[in-house]
Amino acid sequence: MKPLPRDVMDRRVRRRQRRIAFIACGAAVGMLGLSFASVPLYRLFCAATGYGGTTQIAAAAPALRGERQLSVRFDANVAPGLSWSFAPETPQITLRTGQTATVFFKATNLADHETVARASFNVSPDNSGAYFDKIACFCFEEQRLGARETAEMPVVFFLDPALEKDEGMAGVDEITLSYTFFAVKQASPVAAAAVPLAKPRL
Repeated sequence: MKPLPRDVMDRRVRRRQRRIAFIACGAAVGMLGLSFASVPLYRLFCAATGYGGTTQIAAAAPALRGERQLSVRFDANVAPGLSWSFAPETPQITLRTGQTATVFFKATNLADHETVARASFNVSPDNSGAYFDKIACFCFEEQRLGARETAEMPVVFFLDPALEKDEGMAGVDEITLSYTFFAVKQASPVAAAAVPLAKPRL
C-alpha cells in the first residue's frame, strides 16, 4: 500500500487534534455547568422531598385535618458575626395534623447601626421535612433591623396529614423547627425594597 503524502497526513493529524481539543473543551464546559447547576438542583431536590429536613412551601392549609397530634419545638440561633438576640416567643406547641398554627420569634439588633440578616432553617427528624408546610415565614426574605430595633417575626405552618400514612413517621411524636440567622454583608436590591415580614415593636 502506497504511503500517504506528508501534507495529507499532517492535515489528518491536525483534524484529529482539533476534534480532541473540541471534545476536551466541551467536557470542561459541561462539568463547569454541572457544578453551577448542582446547588440549585440540590435545593430543588430537597424542597421536593424534604431531604435533610428541608421544609415545604404551601399556599394554604389542607381542607381536612388529620387525627394525630404532635409536639412542635422551636429552636433559635445566631451565627458568629451577627449582633442579634433571637428567640421563639413560644418554645413549644402541640399541633394536630392539618391544623394551621402561627408562632412568633423575636429578634433584636444589639448593634448601634442597621444590620441585615438571613435565616437558614431545617426541621428534625429529617424525614419530617416532607410534611412540614410553611405558608408564611420570615426566612423567605432578608431581614433588616435598625440600631437597637426589635421585631416580631411570624411563621405560619401546618403538618401535612399525609404523614400519618408514612411508616417512618409512626414513632415520631416531636418535631423541632430550627432557625439560624446569619449576617448579610450587603443586602440585595430586592430585599432592600421589599416589605419584610418582620413587625417592628415600638
